[in-house]
Amino acid sequence: MESTCLRLRLSHLHSLGLPIPKSQISPLKPHSISFPSTLHFSPLHSGPSITRLKLLPKSNSNPNPNPEGDLAPIPPSGRTFTAWNLASLWIGLVVGVPSYYLAGSLVDLGMSWLQGVSTIFLANALLLIPLILTAYPATALGIPFPVLARASFGPRGSHIPSLLRAFVACGMDGIRALEQYAAPILIVLVSALLGWAYFMAGGFGPMLSLPSRLSGAQFWAVFFPSLTANISFWATVAINIPDFTRYARSQKDQILGQIGLPFFMAVFTFAGLAVTSSTEVIFGQVIADPIQLLRRIGGPFTKVISIFGISLATVTTNIAANVVAPANALVSLNPKMFTFTGGAVVTALLGIAFQPWRLLSSSESFVYTWLLGYSALMGPIGGIVLSDYYLVKRMKLDLEGLYSDSVDGPYYYQNGFNIAALVALVAGVLPILPGFLHKVGILSNTSKVFMTAYNNAWFVSFFISGLVYWVLSSSRQNEKKPLYTT
Repeated sequence: MESTCLRLRLSHLHSLGLPIPKSQISPLKPHSISFPSTLHFSPLHSGPSITRLKLLPKSNSNPNPNPEGDLAPIPPSGRTFTAWNLASLWIGLVVGVPSYYLAGSLVDLGMSWLQGVSTIFLANALLLIPLILTAYPATALGIPFPVLARASFGPRGSHIPSLLRAFVACGMDGIRALEQYAAPILIVLVSALLGWAYFMAGGFGPMLSLPSRLSGAQFWAVFFPSLTANISFWATVAINIPDFTRYARSQKDQILGQIGLPFFMAVFTFAGLAVTSSTEVIFGQVIADPIQLLRRIGGPFTKVISIFGISLATVTTNIAANVVAPANALVSLNPKMFTFTGGAVVTALLGIAFQPWRLLSSSESFVYTWLLGYSALMGPIGGIVLSDYYLVKRMKLDLEGLYSDSVDGPYYYQNGFNIAALVALVAGVLPILPGFLHKVGILSNTSKVFMTAYNNAWFVSFFISGLVYWVLSSSRQNEKKPLYTT
């Protein structure tokens, strides 16, 4: 009989409008999972190998007795996502209320529409680097983020980054409470709003006439935090992108499927920036929140259409961006207690507990408090995982070892925790903490150095944690046995 976890995972993929791998139609059995001693993967195609990824031969360590659940490696025959599937996923993520609100917030903070679009495009272009790098091992091995994190944090320590990612996702779930088919509908609705603004303002000239209120040092004081906030906007997905690219057919598909992100964001947020700029002309004040704008427009037909569009945008964004990661994290933490559906329900309840209306009370609280604040958690995790895979382990992983809870396993470290990763995580968060405490009103004063670190939280925490982890891992042999062959 088909297992419950398998049915949930298949129904989840079906709800995303993404193809169900044929190999997943029949449930995997514990004895059906094999870990070959040597696997070959190509970074650009699924044909002959260019890059060889060597895995350790089978050891005597006891693997996880139940590796065939939602976290099991996807076999090559089950990796069916094309570049278009992944691009559709990103379009569905981009087209939503938070993206619109983020763009409008930049105008509200004093930027012109051109400055806003440029900031958003640059941020997402920079984000492509960790996105593609993090997706690489998942595409090669077919593993999700909670499993990839075991290589750097250990089988027990990996719950920490997974739960931190889930914690942030619950907050975003409250804010942006089926990609391939829904995205065109949402684009039409946003285009209609753009057309309304064009008609009411009297053309693009008046719509985009709102000048920048920032000059010189004032602009840079807003630009760098805004750049960091825009990177932080997708930093959560950059962490758990393996949960999706594990289904990609090849490295070429995952790269081409993601490379359009800066363009998708720039095009969609242009609508948000243009409409927000036009509100100054139409209503005499800047209205960044699309829900408040629709309330000002009024009319029963407008309300019905807006409720439908916002609800659809909320569902499409949340399924991929904010439900998959925490649900997988809870399954990884306790597979006997949680299923994917159970994890999704817990995520929704915690999303309400976050009181998202407080996070959206103003553009400043959304950008400077929420987005910058949680980037201090996402940056270190990304830095550690990438430093471990590319610098420490040189792109070589023991697939069987990733699913082993044995004390003799290659990634067991110290009682299942990698102390180097935990120290690096704390090292990345600490410099950001004073600025965050000042921003939320706990500290009345703090050093300008700490505020600068906070305004660039993702960059600072990412590089500090990655560097500290690399130094600690290179200076001590804290593994039980060699991680890979040469």
